[in-house]
This record gives sequence, C-alpha cells and structure tokens, in this order.
Amino acid sequence: MTKVGIFGAGGRVGKLLVENTVNDKNLELSVVFVTKELDFNIPEHVLVTNEMKTFIASCDVVIDFTQPEGTELLLTTAIQEGLTPSLVIGTTGLNSHQQNLMKEASQKMPILYATNMSVGVALLNKLVYLASKTLEGFDIEITEMHHKFKKDAPSGTALTLADSAAKGRDLILDDVRVSGRNGMIGERSDSEIAVMALRGGDIVGEHVVGYYADGEYVRLQHTATNRNTFANGAIRASKWLIHQESGLYSIQDFLQL
Repeated sequence: MTKVGIFGAGGRVGKLLVENTVNDKNLELSVVFVTKELDFNIPEHVLVTNEMKTFIASCDVVIDFTQPEGTELLLTTAIQEGLTPSLVIGTTGLNSHQQNLMKEASQKMPILYATNMSVGVALLNKLVYLASKTLEGFDIEITEMHHKFKKDAPSGTALTLADSAAKGRDLILDDVRVSGRNGMIGERSDSEIAVMALRGGDIVGEHVVGYYADGEYVRLQHTATNRNTFANGAIRASKWLIHQESGLYSIQDFLQL
C-alpha cells in the first residue's frame, strides 16, 4: 500500500487531504508535517512531525499544499539528503529560484506540479489554448476571484490560463501580460493578455477567460464550489505519479490532455 505524507495538514486543503487519504482503501496516511498543533483528530499510527528529513523519509509520496517557503524547504531537504519520494506539489506563487529547485529535484524523483489540481481547470487550460489559437483577432481578458485570505495575486491558476492563451498565439506571456489599468493608459494593444484579480468573502475560486471581438464574444469559465475538488485531484494524481519515472509532470500529463 502506498504511504502518503501530507505537507500542510493544518491548512484548508490539507485537512481534506488527510480525511480523504484515511478513507482511501489503496492509500495509507503514514505521516503529516505540522508547524503547530492540529485542531482535528488523525489515526494514532500516523506520525506527526515538524522535522523535514523524517517527514520525507516516512512516505512514498508527498502531497504539498503549503506556502512557497515550505515547498522550498521540502525540495531543498530532498535534494541535500538524497531522498527520492514522489512529490505532488499544489503550492502557488513560486518564484524562479523555487521553480528551478523543482526542476533540479525532478532529475532524481517524479514531481507533478500544478497551480490547480482540479480536473475541470486542467480541461479549461486545453480549451483556452485551442480558443486562443482559433479566435484570431479576439481580445483576451482573464478575471479571477478568490476568498479574502488568499495571499498571491493574480492566482497561479489565472497565470497558468494566461500562459495557455499566450502559447496558443505563439506569444511569451511576460511580454504581453497586463495585470492592472489605471488612468489615461491609451488604447488596448492587440496582443496584450489581461489578468485581473478580485478578492472577497469565502469564494473558493472562479476563473473566466473571455474572448472579445466586434459583434461577438466567448467566455470560458470554471467555478470551484468546494475545496475537495483540489484534494481529490491531488490524490488521483499521486496514485498515477508513483508509477512514473523521474521527471517534471503536469496535471495534463496525468489526464493525457
């Protein structure tokens, strides 16, 4: 049976990951990494630790839903200690150094990284790529809305969608992305891709990719109504990843999109 370690067990998604792993007949929750006392019960046999080397060494696959600095510690420890579990990483807001660490670690172990573990969002990325390629001349505007506690903006999901849109038009996202408008900025350029972030209340996640032309427009939308969609997606991905060779994978690889 595959031994699973949950990194970030005390978080909103982490609690769901713990519950869903415990209830999965093909998985064993073997260890959780915590930085403060858990406010819910877990099985007595599960190891609870705040020591990263011990945590990684106690499982076959790690599911990580933390903050960028947490993911950096996970990757750095695995590399330095020569530990090679499978890693499912759903942390958003990673900087270039942390992304490079992930690429380095993937030479020794299989890593699946996704800014959103939802199957629906994975399909949306595919549709966005196709729409951007097909709807030539349409203006692309992306909006995302999340709960008031979300720290990074725009969301990792919105940026991934924007990157899919840019690739559909053979563009480099950093060259065309706009994430704010204010004052007399002039007319919208033909190539720009706007990514706008809204925050409020307890919204789990909403992403809209709009294509606007004279006389018509098309909107592609995904709305998450429950965080379990992310937890379930990560668990499904972990079952697939443990059978893969070393390398850096996406959720599209797992779903064969």
